Amino acid sequence: MPKMKTKKSAAKRYSLTGTGKVKYKKMNLRHILTKRSPKRKRQLRESGILAEASARRVRKQMLPYG
Repeated sequence: MPKMKTKKSAAKRYSLTGTGKVKYKKMNLRHILTKRSPKRKRQLRESGILAEASARRVRKQMLPYG
């Protein structure tokens, strides 16, 4: 059986932590930031952890080799 291909768009958006969780960058921090509160902008700087149901799909279908 041939090797599975990694979805390169997913590889650019997601990364795996040491424990196998899927990490991503939160959206809405690119432009039009004047209307957002400082608290909101600060929270958006943190990376997010994908929910387990979605993470399972990303790991299996899009990032088969982690």
